[in-house]
Amino acid sequence: MTLIHTIIAFSYQLAGLFLTAYGFFILTSIVLFFRYRRRHDWPRQSAPDEQDIEEWPFVTVQLPIYNEPRVAARLVQAVADFDYPQDRLQIQVLDDSTDGTAAILARLVAQLRHRRQMNITYHHREDRRGYKAGALAEALPMAEGEFIAIFDADFIPPRCWLRRTLPAMLAHSDLAFVQTRWAHLNRSQNVVTAAQGLALDGHFAIEQQARSASGFWQNFNGSGGLWRRQAIESAGGWSDDTVTEDLDLSYRAQLLGWSGGYLNGVEAPAELPPVISGFRRQQRRWAKGSAQTLRKLASAIMRSDAPFTRKLYALVHLGGYAMHFPLLFLLILTLPLALSPDQTLPIPFIGLVSTMISGAPLLMYALAQHVLDGPKGLRRLWALPGLALITLGMGPAIARAVWEGLRRPGGAFERTPKQGGSGSHWLALPEDAHWREFWPELLVFLYAAVTLLVIAATNHWHLAPLPILYALGSGFVWLQGVNEQAQARMNMKRTAKKVLDIGY
Repeated sequence: MTLIHTIIAFSYQLAGLFLTAYGFFILTSIVLFFRYRRRHDWPRQSAPDEQDIEEWPFVTVQLPIYNEPRVAARLVQAVADFDYPQDRLQIQVLDDSTDGTAAILARLVAQLRHRRQMNITYHHREDRRGYKAGALAEALPMAEGEFIAIFDADFIPPRCWLRRTLPAMLAHSDLAFVQTRWAHLNRSQNVVTAAQGLALDGHFAIEQQARSASGFWQNFNGSGGLWRRQAIESAGGWSDDTVTEDLDLSYRAQLLGWSGGYLNGVEAPAELPPVISGFRRQQRRWAKGSAQTLRKLASAIMRSDAPFTRKLYALVHLGGYAMHFPLLFLLILTLPLALSPDQTLPIPFIGLVSTMISGAPLLMYALAQHVLDGPKGLRRLWALPGLALITLGMGPAIARAVWEGLRRPGGAFERTPKQGGSGSHWLALPEDAHWREFWPELLVFLYAAVTLLVIAATNHWHLAPLPILYALGSGFVWLQGVNEQAQARMNMKRTAKKVLDIGY
C-alpha cells in the first residue's frame, strides 16, 4: 500500500466516521423519545382544562407577511375566527410587502375592524429592515398581550388552536415558548411535498418530542408557536444577526434558564413548498441560520451550567446541516480511490458501522408515521427514496450555505413563496430565481458521472452506491430546477401575450 493510497483511504474512512456521528445523534433522539415516552406532551399533562379557566389572559397574535397575495388573506381570516374571547385578543398584521398583498391586507383588516369590532392593526414597513426579525421586534412594543403567538403567511391555524395551547403556558411559569406540530395542507401534491412531509414529521413527532420530554434544549420553529412576552424581552428580543431568528431566540432564552415545550397533539396546518426551487431556498436559509446560531452561541453553550450531554446534543443539533460536508468529501475521494489498484482500507469495520448507522434517519421517519397514524401512516414511506435523493441532490447548496453561515452573521432573508389555491398553472418560484443558481448540483452530477465511469472501467463496483445516489439526486434537482425556470418563463410569455391581445 503506497503512502498516497493510505492517506486517501484513511481520509475516506474518517469522513465515514464523521457521518456515523450524525447517525448516532439521530439514534440518540429515538432513544430519548422512547425513554421519556411518559412525559410526551408534558406541558399539557398538568395543565387546566379549557372549561376550568375562568379568565383567559390577553394574547397578541403576530402575522409577519411579505409578498404573499395568494395565502395572506386566508391566514388573517383564520386567526380572526379564533374561538377566543375577543376582548382578550389582539392581532397584528406585520406586512413588508411590495406587491398587491399590501392592498389586500389593508382592506381586509379595515373590514374586520369595522364589521366585527376586532382589535386588529395593520403595520406596513417600506424598508424591510431586519426582515422577519425586524418586523417582530418593531411590533413588540405595540403588543398588548402577555403571550405572543406567531404564524407565517402559509399557515391556517384551527379555531381551537389558542385555547388548546395556552393552558400549557398557564400551568408552567418557566416555559418561554410552546411549539405545536406542523401539519401539511398539500402533502400529496407531488413527490417534493410528500418528501418534505416525511422529513418534517420526523423532526416534530420524534426529535422535538424527544427534546421536550427529556428536558434537552429545543428550538422554536418560527411559526405555529406561543411565546411568553417576558421571556422574549429577558433574552434580548428578536435579532437579525442570523437568518433563523426563531432558533437564535429560543436558544438564548433557554440559556437564561427558561424552558421550551412541545405539543404533538396540537396541529398547526401549513403549506409545503411545492417546487424544488422554493424547497431548496428554504433549506439553504435553515442551514445558514443554524450555522450562524452555532457560531454565535457555541461559546455560551459550553460555558453554561447545563449537563455536558445537553451541551453536546445542542452543538450537534445546531451543526446538523454540516453532515453534507463528509458526504461530499466521501464522493470526492471515491474517484481517486477507484483509480487505485489497492482497495485495502486501513481501519476495519468502519464501512459496516457507517452503513448500519446511516439507516437511523430512515428509522426515525418510519417511527414518526407510525406515531402519527399507526400502521396506515407507513404507506407514506413510498416517498422515502425521493427524500433521500432530493436531500443528497441539494447537498452542495446546503453545504455552501453552512460555510457562509459559519463565516459571517446576518444576510438576506430568502422567503419561500407559497402557491395557495392558484393551481398548477402558477409556480411558486422565488422572484429572483434563475437556472444559474443550480450550478453546484450540475457540477456534482458531472463529477459523480465521471466517477461511475471510472468505477466501471476499473471494476470496483463496491464503490458505486454513493456516486449512483449523488448522480440521481443532483441530476434530479438540477433538471427539475431548470425545468421550473423554463415553465415560469413560458407562463410569463403567455401572460404577456394575453395582455397584448386584450389591449388590441
